[in-house]
Amino acid sequence: MKPSLQFRLSQHLTLTPQLQQSIRLLQLSTVELNQEIDRLLMENPALEREDVEEGEAPAAPQPSGGSDASPPTEAPPAETDWSSDIAANWRGAEDEEGERSFSAPDTPTLRDHLHTQLSLTNLGARDRAFVALLIDALDDDGYLTQSLEEIAAMLPAEAEADPEDLSIALAHLQHFEPAGVGARSPGECLCLQLRNLPDQPVRALAIEVVEKHLELLAARDYSRLKALTGANDDALRAAQRLIRALNPRPGAAFAKVEARYVIPDVTVRKVKNVWRASLNADAMPRLRINRLYAEIAAGARSGGTLSTQLQEARWLIKNVQQRFETILRVSQAIVDRQRHFLEHGEVAMRPLVLREIAETLSLHESTISRVTTQKYMATPRGTFELKYFFGSHVATEAGGAASSTAIRALIKQLVAAEDAKAPLSDARISQILGEQGIVTMNRGSKA
Repeated sequence: MKPSLQFRLSQHLTLTPQLQQSIRLLQLSTVELNQEIDRLLMENPALEREDVEEGEAPAAPQPSGGSDASPPTEAPPAETDWSSDIAANWRGAEDEEGERSFSAPDTPTLRDHLHTQLSLTNLGARDRAFVALLIDALDDDGYLTQSLEEIAAMLPAEAEADPEDLSIALAHLQHFEPAGVGARSPGECLCLQLRNLPDQPVRALAIEVVEKHLELLAARDYSRLKALTGANDDALRAAQRLIRALNPRPGAAFAKVEARYVIPDVTVRKVKNVWRASLNADAMPRLRINRLYAEIAAGARSGGTLSTQLQEARWLIKNVQQRFETILRVSQAIVDRQRHFLEHGEVAMRPLVLREIAETLSLHESTISRVTTQKYMATPRGTFELKYFFGSHVATEAGGAASSTAIRALIKQLVAAEDAKAPLSDARISQILGEQGIVTMNRGSKA
């Protein structure tokens, strides 16, 4: 065959470090955000807190072009190498000797442990980015509780991510330690651990049980298990012993038992008869570019380490600001719809779904889900997670809807006011709710 040259035009978008960082910061709680910023402050000398005095600013490295050069006063925008390793920008940084260092607590968390393993793989930048996102989506037990479709929907359209991309990333994650991490169900978790064990005759039977008949094993329905698997008593007992030796919560060993403090991201006050949400200044990290470092970077060779660190510092400052602006927008939209709750309490809570806020603010519903998770609002009635203001609804006779939170609060009031010697029956509570126009589906409905 005669060799020939052919040109082919194609488009391929990847998750840039800036976009990846923006997604990550949005889903972190305030405590986790400050921990992440503390780590980045240690890694990047171009970044500092605003409360650092000029005389206390960390020393910046000297430019390689010589000490005689006089750096300009203002630092122009720095260009950065967009082909750099996403995972390196995400979790770690390489020093001048080429050694990778990680800032981790004495007892690493599950995510620290997994990100360390990710940094040692030979995956491409795009696959690393997706695996990193899945790691951050795991719960404390190591389970992936969201579907791949839901996670793909959370990513911006320009990422061009689909469930198939995430499925490949999940396969990589499920090969990490501890065995069973990244599972979407207890059966899958146990199966991953079994497949990680040395091959033995009983392993195949144990895999069949956890994949197809885990509910029967939990119910101790050994007769049906033997009939469905064709195993005898001895084989089934051996498989059961093997399964019981597994860990259905692989991430639990990394969990820390410690007091958790809630820092409200937003405070709500009534100003001139209007409820207003405002950001909690104490929860907002105040960051800036180190002036001396910026001056030196401006005089250094373009595209070098100094310019890259300066650009990353600017990204972080911008992404942190965008995070809090989004939280404030979502919070004010919630306050506008739940002002009756602020005035009268739970009985006045109105039905609200994520989609309503998303449509109002022209944001994706998955973005609202991220913003309302582990973000807190301090109100005159207490401090609540933003998700508290959303919930299911109950139909009314007028064709409208009542919040299930309001219904529960009303039932609590009825029970608290009842005669202890003649408590209200479920039927009577349903009747009272019906008299107020709330449709109850059956005698036992109390929410």
